[in-house]
Amino acid sequence: MQQTRHVHKFGGSSLADPNCFRRVADIISKHSADKDLIVVSAAGKTTNRLIEIIEYATEGDTAAAQALASLSEFQRNLATELLSGSFQQQALNDLDQDLTQLALMLENGLDQYINNQILSFGEVWSARLLSIYLRQQGLAASWLDSRKYLSAEFGVQPVVDIELSREKLTQELLGRENERVVITGFFAADEQGHTVTLGRNGSDYSATVTGAIANAVSTTIWSDVAGVFSTDPRKVKSAVLLERLSLDEAAELSRLGSPVLHARTLSPVIASSQKLSLRSSYTPDEGSTQIVRRQHKLGAAKIVHGLEQACLIEITLPEGANLSDSYAPLADYLSAHYVSPLVINKDAKAHTLRLVYTPEVANSAHQVLQQYSHITDFSAVELKTGYSMVGLVGNGVSDNAEQCYRFYRALSDQPLEFIQACDKKLSLVAVTKEILLEPLLQTLHETLFKRAKRIGLVLFGNGNIGSAWLKLLTAEQSKLEQRFHQKLTLCGVFNHLGGKLNFDGLMPQDFQAGFEPEPFIWEELLSKLKHHPFDELVILDITASESLSRYYPEFAARHLHLITANKYAGSAEISFYNEVKQSFSDHGCHWLYNATVGAGLPVQSSIAMLQGAGDHIQGISGIFSGTLSWLFQQYDGSMPFSELLDQAWQQGLTEPDPREDLSGNDVMRKLLILAREAGLKMEAKDIELSSLVPDELAKMSADEFMQNTHLLDETLAEKLEKAQKQGKVLRYIARFSVNGKATVSLEALSETHAFANLLPCDNVFAIETQWYRTNPLTVQGPGAGREVTAGAIQADLVSLCEKL
Repeated sequence: MQQTRHVHKFGGSSLADPNCFRRVADIISKHSADKDLIVVSAAGKTTNRLIEIIEYATEGDTAAAQALASLSEFQRNLATELLSGSFQQQALNDLDQDLTQLALMLENGLDQYINNQILSFGEVWSARLLSIYLRQQGLAASWLDSRKYLSAEFGVQPVVDIELSREKLTQELLGRENERVVITGFFAADEQGHTVTLGRNGSDYSATVTGAIANAVSTTIWSDVAGVFSTDPRKVKSAVLLERLSLDEAAELSRLGSPVLHARTLSPVIASSQKLSLRSSYTPDEGSTQIVRRQHKLGAAKIVHGLEQACLIEITLPEGANLSDSYAPLADYLSAHYVSPLVINKDAKAHTLRLVYTPEVANSAHQVLQQYSHITDFSAVELKTGYSMVGLVGNGVSDNAEQCYRFYRALSDQPLEFIQACDKKLSLVAVTKEILLEPLLQTLHETLFKRAKRIGLVLFGNGNIGSAWLKLLTAEQSKLEQRFHQKLTLCGVFNHLGGKLNFDGLMPQDFQAGFEPEPFIWEELLSKLKHHPFDELVILDITASESLSRYYPEFAARHLHLITANKYAGSAEISFYNEVKQSFSDHGCHWLYNATVGAGLPVQSSIAMLQGAGDHIQGISGIFSGTLSWLFQQYDGSMPFSELLDQAWQQGLTEPDPREDLSGNDVMRKLLILAREAGLKMEAKDIELSSLVPDELAKMSADEFMQNTHLLDETLAEKLEKAQKQGKVLRYIARFSVNGKATVSLEALSETHAFANLLPCDNVFAIETQWYRTNPLTVQGPGAGREVTAGAIQADLVSLCEKL
């Protein structure tokens, strides 16, 4: 078997109507590849209808014919709405043959084997129809009856023979390496070829057991829910989707009666190397739950699980009997009869064992226990109804003193029977007299899991970079909120003309193409920001405004966090720089400015990481301007510098006034920011700046400058000629050393120098430290551009959300 194979399973609710089939086909197209296996259940309520037909036929009720006609119409509608031409004709012909065969079975008498064969039609119809529809959509696909490879014998819970099934599946998949194979779920076959149903959650089990047999990398179960939630989302609106759940926690949740997962589904996962994911076919891009093998080290509840109705079976033992000794053989007996309890409580004073069951299993368990009582010394076995169960699930939950206290406290006014911890410390369960569970679930969830932290976002600057960030926020917001259990709200957007502020929220897409700003007065705006309704408010400064940067201490004083691409505060006079840093520190707020240098390149984070590990920065050098990088990478004397500059300006590679690039001031500000990050108390005046703009050009208007750029050519041509005679090239370099020397100037470098051979517009930063003295740590890549700078802003937002 190929190790690149994946299994996808779609339940009946995912195939309920033609639109569902189309959605599933789209998922298969996007999330699967050739060789992948697709396991399907019967469409919608097809299995229920087939059971009704069997029951009617068994009783001789003429309603069987009507029910069959209704089911036939449903299946025909699926085929006619999904398919056309020869694809439709093929599907309808196959369906007619099956319906004829099914009608004959009903007429000729029913038994267990025939009943199972009738039930199997539902999965056959789904698999066949989906495979034909995939082919119609241009995907190579075929279908496979699972009875051709899944081998199992009849029983209460049939267990698949893994090795025999693996041999058969290997043969069935020969020649199908270049197509997706759609497989029927829920069924296997015994040695005689009789259809064997795999029991409750049999389709999910057949998917994971197929994954184990096929040595699949992963199995994804697609249903109408996105995965495992922190509690029932139908009862508690604040329930959140869990991104990860350990196998042990998932097994415990299934053992406690959760409908999302069944223990049989998990057993093939535990016994193989496959990964398991749970996703929603209705909202495929809105998260999932990954079932992982490793436990999270922190002991805490992840899930509040409840059963509105539960039953108790109370076993009374003779006085003097040892409860533990009595239960050990009983547990084996119950397991052998597939009626293990959800919870076992041992009451030594009353000499009783109390076993908790769901109502569906309680009667069967009671019968098994009555049989067992005849061969042991039980005094009485009594079935009691009218109970509810609620529990916490999570690795080490019973060792979490704070959560245990909150759990007990929330139950203090409930009609409590007992509280029991699982032996493996995976759950803590309470059984009460029957209650309305929803209020208790809400209380426990709110008590144990705080609501999502509300974070407001106020953007200054919705130009090219700001608009790109708004687009990025729209794409990433849902993932970010789920990852950190937070609620992000864009509540303000401002530019130099004014803005809009609405704490109820603004739509990012409304501001990506411009908007009509409303004028504001700074003092009034600061007052409104101070009295925001969020848990945290974040200012994002994506401007080049020095005047806005002067308000940074005001933001800190109002306990607002700041993310900025604006270089002015970081490169201002050292007194103001220190004031800003101290203000944010004093008020417990964060100032993140990784976007000020190198856009999305990890320059400042690398400096911080090295210093945090005990290294010492000795110096940093490099090319810090994408514009100047492009210009001098192209400048080889084949054309005047002014013509190259005009090309760059025409392509939008320079500022509207190219002197902002050529002056070196922007590079100087970046160098100053990095020097301060490295621990130097440096001022702008300490940097030797060599501008490329002569005084006579600096005094001109922007239009006059663009008409006189030829005045740059002679000086630069002389420098280039001199460099070329030495076998060198020109590059605009910024550098500082720990001794305080800092320069920004045009330098002649060897053609083999690391800074001489960059991609156009690339930045490069060489960080020399005690550890990286002879071979500096080099960070290279695009250091400008709306997308990468917006990405740097977003990266700082992710970092801030993690801190909060």
